[in-house]
Amino acid sequence: MDPLEDVLALLGTRAHLSTGMTAGGSWAVRFEPPDGVKFNTVRRGRCFLSVEGLTAPIALEEGDCFLLTHPLAFTLFSDPHAVPVDAGPLWTAAGDGLPHVGDGVDTFLLGGRFSFGDRARVLLLDGLPPVIHAPAGTGEASAVRWALEQIDAELQGRPIGSTLVAEHLAVVMLIHILRLHLAREPRAGSGLLAGLADPVVAAALRSMHARPAYPWTVAELARAGAVSRSTLAARFKETAGLGPLDYLTRWRIELAAQRLRVSDDTLATIALAVGYGSESALSTAFKRITGTSPREYRRRCAGAAAVEAAPGPASQAAG
Repeated sequence: MDPLEDVLALLGTRAHLSTGMTAGGSWAVRFEPPDGVKFNTVRRGRCFLSVEGLTAPIALEEGDCFLLTHPLAFTLFSDPHAVPVDAGPLWTAAGDGLPHVGDGVDTFLLGGRFSFGDRARVLLLDGLPPVIHAPAGTGEASAVRWALEQIDAELQGRPIGSTLVAEHLAVVMLIHILRLHLAREPRAGSGLLAGLADPVVAAALRSMHARPAYPWTVAELARAGAVSRSTLAARFKETAGLGPLDYLTRWRIELAAQRLRVSDDTLATIALAVGYGSESALSTAFKRITGTSPREYRRRCAGAAAVEAAPGPASQAAG
């Protein structure tokens, strides 16, 4: 089993593409902290990215892409002296057209965001840097460039099913950017991705994801990576940020949470499926990890789903 595939599937990863933006001359656009993971790519021209809390702006050349993985305000600009305009009113004023700022159209940006389930930050995002920059000029970014070119072609030509195809291609792009980040900074940060960059830890992760209900011991997981128990424990803690059995517990709870969200299975059935011998054992572990009981979690998710399904005013995405 591929742990990254497991996590992205469990989180219900989806891409949402926006209308893009054109700009020219001296300009700057300020964006509120995004809901989910934001991405933008410079399809034509160049600009700069400034992110709240980061000291220096990032230069974005034609073909570059970035992921904003944390909910931080950011500004895209061509001129550091330009007075930023807010993205929200800019998109509202554009209506069904393409938002534009500045004089001329020497820059074109395509953007969107990725939405995840409510456990995404714990499972994946907390272990990532606030910004991942994928420069077009690097050899490792060729797959990212390919995905972006295909997205652009779908949105320009608008064949049948173009929106769905473009959104799936954006998820492909996300995976390639995460691969690029791993290849470029295998020891940066901690969490699932850092663990996958270590072959010993990755072997243990694959074993646990393949058979999450199995009563794993550290010794058995160490044999999967052909190392000692102490070596696995130390490397797992260093890269993933917690011990191997602690990780297993958390992954089992994530699997249980998914079944609570999407199925009517009893707690006893879910407990056995994820490796707990009784409903009470699952409930104790679930509350320790999530801060709420399984029954309360199921009620809360059902209420949130009902609110989301209710008709309401459409909202305009910015950027």
